Amino acid sequence: MAYYLASYRYPDPLRKLTLMEEQQLLQLLGGMLPSTTYILGSVLFGIIGFVAYRYGKKTDRPRCKWLGVALMFYPYLIGSDTRLLYLAGSALCAALYMYRNQ
Repeated sequence: MAYYLASYRYPDPLRKLTLMEEQQLLQLLGGMLPSTTYILGSVLFGIIGFVAYRYGKKTDRPRCKWLGVALMFYPYLIGSDTRLLYLAGSALCAALYMYRNQ
């Protein structure tokens, strides 16, 4: 066991990546990182949710307040599917619009 650990060579973290390794790394990270439209949508719906939460809390409308909380935190549950983010955000905004005076 000790021989196996001694014979393993750890890669040097300071060495320069080859072009092929760099392309593979970018391709791997591209599937994991969210797109720009996803980030913008997440921020937009988060701001709308924050405003709805404050409005619901100030006017004592619990449905509006909880829809605001849902708008702020649902992007964490969606994953990185941009279409689903905008579809769910639009549905929550429509519900917020319908229940704004109740």
